[in-house]
Amino acid sequence: MSDTPIEAIAIGASSGAVEAVSAILTRLPNDFTVPIFVVVHVPPDRPSALVEVFQAKCPLNVSEAEDKEPIESSHVYLAPPDYHLMIESDKRLSLSSEEPVHYSRPAIDVLFETAADAYGPGLVGIVLTGANSDGADGLRRIADCGGTPIVQSPEEAVSPYMPTAAKEACPAASTMRLDQIAEYLLNQGQAND
Repeated sequence: MSDTPIEAIAIGASSGAVEAVSAILTRLPNDFTVPIFVVVHVPPDRPSALVEVFQAKCPLNVSEAEDKEPIESSHVYLAPPDYHLMIESDKRLSLSSEEPVHYSRPAIDVLFETAADAYGPGLVGIVLTGANSDGADGLRRIADCGGTPIVQSPEEAVSPYMPTAAKEACPAASTMRLDQIAEYLLNQGQAND
């Protein structure tokens, strides 16, 4: 675990994502200042209801990311359907319709790799439940850049494949249950104040 203050959090999830992401976001208070970026594998051909679902449960502001949008504190940014979410070096959001990665657009790896480059040791990356290996390479990049890699405990995950693959690719990652992840973020986020 890094001693550097958290500057940003990146979360990736696939099957079982709504419950897993909600379990973390609902535990964070409205004065939690660290921005959170979330990629959930969603169908590309229809609007996503994730903003409404998470906003109803989460005290932080939740929105779909917009291209070139400046990053604000106390905000949860969701990758829109059919776009990769990237973090620019000047701490702006960027959207891309480049090729899918691991058959996914948005892809977790794309978010994690660009966020690692932008935030370095100030980034926490979290791989949650899912059925493919998206996020594994990105989590390793986060660790290589000095950030904090975390995977959901596979025993708790609806689909354990994704956190297992991420842990194999990034042995330095801490394995935690959802309540432990939320507690860690809460403690680290408060340490920033």
